[in-house]
Amino acid sequence: MSNELEKATAYLNDTPRFARKSTLPDIQRYLERFGNPHEGMKIVHVAGTNGKGSVSAFIASCLREAGFSVGLFTSPHLTDIRERMTFNGEMISEEEFLEYFDLVRAECTEAERDGLPHPLYFEFLFLMAMLWFHKKSPDYLVLETGLGGRLDATNAIPDKEIAVITRIGLDHMAYLGDTIASVAGEKAGILRKNTPAVFLRDPDEAFQVIRAKAEEVGAEAEVVDAGMWEVHSMDENGIDFSVYNRYDKTLRARLPLRALYQCENAALAVTACRILLGDTGREASPQVDRILVKGLSAMVWPGRMEEILPSVYLDGAHNPDGMRAFLESVGRILALKGPERREVRRFLLFSCVRDKMYREELRMIRESGLFTDIAAVPMKGARALSAQELREEIGRNAGGIRFHQMDSVEDAVDRLILRRDDDMEVFAAGSLYLIGEIRGLIIKNAADGQPVRR
Repeated sequence: MSNELEKATAYLNDTPRFARKSTLPDIQRYLERFGNPHEGMKIVHVAGTNGKGSVSAFIASCLREAGFSVGLFTSPHLTDIRERMTFNGEMISEEEFLEYFDLVRAECTEAERDGLPHPLYFEFLFLMAMLWFHKKSPDYLVLETGLGGRLDATNAIPDKEIAVITRIGLDHMAYLGDTIASVAGEKAGILRKNTPAVFLRDPDEAFQVIRAKAEEVGAEAEVVDAGMWEVHSMDENGIDFSVYNRYDKTLRARLPLRALYQCENAALAVTACRILLGDTGREASPQVDRILVKGLSAMVWPGRMEEILPSVYLDGAHNPDGMRAFLESVGRILALKGPERREVRRFLLFSCVRDKMYREELRMIRESGLFTDIAAVPMKGARALSAQELREEIGRNAGGIRFHQMDSVEDAVDRLILRRDDDMEVFAAGSLYLIGEIRGLIIKNAADGQPVRR
């Protein structure tokens, strides 16, 4: 990272000190000042608690396989802030990032004189992204929301081709409410009249709210339920599964991923892409099926049950629903090794930020019985639990799991990953920020003979 990019990133990180959250009218006024760069774009809008990044990546991959140029705006990033903006799978260049950073920063100075608030981190990046995507002119732009939906900066764009809502769970409760229904109501704020809406039937509390909102605004609902996909097999290279729809169309595909929860995300993406590609009739389209099969198999989304080194898995689980899905996938990976698998020490590197439900996650980890050892890994950042807080919380909640205190992420990567013993399997979860730090260090320090699986 160049010195200029470091300065731009530091400026963005510092925005909470001198800025407040903008309203949707504020963001719309900024878009107007920039000439409404979104106009004419075909927007795919994705919201949800868990899985929205993966669903966005699946959709983008399938649309590219169909021959379209595709922009993708996601958050958070893992190792490089430029990951948030891609065109046809390529990150925005450092030069272009700095160019649009300077454009937005200059406009903010002028706008503040006119009474507009300075945008916060995510809002600032969203405005940069829209200017860049306007220049790139993609056939489709896939926008992942940030924190919520209804009041999210991405929702300042009025028109979209389709809205997709992924699994709803409890997260960011200080902003979105402390019930599944209240969170679902915020996410459902992205729905629009006469615009297809794809969402899950489960959990029922979320489904009822989203369905009611779709009816209220006149969105065309397409519901995905657990009976619409089936796992046939899973091995070290991925998952073989089928997706069905209401007309009994069957799509058999392979995901190059090790997380069972990605089957649900893929089913949402397939449903959305069939709508976008006009394949909604009773008769299957072999051409669309080929596109979807290739698109699903080509999807790359790091940090989601990623085996980055042999027997080293990284997963961004950072709330109870995410942790439940992570533990299910760990259990399935172990089951694949069969009853003859050798006994190993199974380490979990864990960290979290203080506004998450980490005590519930630790309870789930303890009760799963999947890990022999847990390591408290203090992260950087003001929101992260300190080393002492992590030690105390894990000590109270780890049960019979052996406890280890790491000095830092660098310490954990060096001792438990790069210099791990042959009888160790290592997993990391609890925060996407943790996964980003670990992943960056592994890529930087990958040992000879242990190539990173990218």
